[in-house]
Amino acid sequence: MPDVRVYPTPEALAMAAAERFVALAGAAIAEHGRFCAALSGGETPRATYACLAQPELAARVEWPRVYLFWSDERGVPPDHPESNYGLARAAWLEHVPIPAANVCRVCGEHGAIQAAAEYEARLRTFFAGEPRPRLDLVLLGLGEDGHTASLFPGSLALQERDHWVAAVSAPKPPPERVTLTLPAINAAAHILFLVSGAGKADILRQVLQGSRQPEALPAERVAPTAGD
Repeated sequence: MPDVRVYPTPEALAMAAAERFVALAGAAIAEHGRFCAALSGGETPRATYACLAQPELAARVEWPRVYLFWSDERGVPPDHPESNYGLARAAWLEHVPIPAANVCRVCGEHGAIQAAAEYEARLRTFFAGEPRPRLDLVLLGLGEDGHTASLFPGSLALQERDHWVAAVSAPKPPPERVTLTLPAINAAAHILFLVSGAGKADILRQVLQGSRQPEALPAERVAPTAGD
């Protein structure tokens, strides 16, 4: 069963998520020398990233041992307002001493198909010899339609079994997206959904209760194979 934690305000949620990030980073580095996390976009993650940029939290992280990836990205340049990488960079990464080589962004400006191929190649090089990318943490959001990352209801990407990354066409702008697939997401050691707002209460309830509509609610198909 998922470990569901409820916080009184979005700010409290953001700080709790940031503290969780720091704790998992410390544990992973102590266990195997590095911490690999896939980030998400959206306002709730933005607030979490801002917390991680605060000096008191940032000082607790061994940044040279942290490696960052993205759960999904839009088909836009990194300086575009819709860029998930750009969001994290402005709110967080510009304010901490993480080596540039440790940040593996998706090159959305190359177009979804090419960007997906490039991103998968980089992941397979980084996680060479592993059947799946063993990320220590994947941060995800939840859309009011039940999508997560850029896995939307009815998407063919939900059927992917071999590739770690897929190019998808989203039903909302910008349409070109690149996303981690379910096999890649579910291989993570830890998956953390960040969900806030009254508008998402109903869809969250459906996902938690199990609607048995996996094609209609992609978030319901997130189920770590060897993690939590």
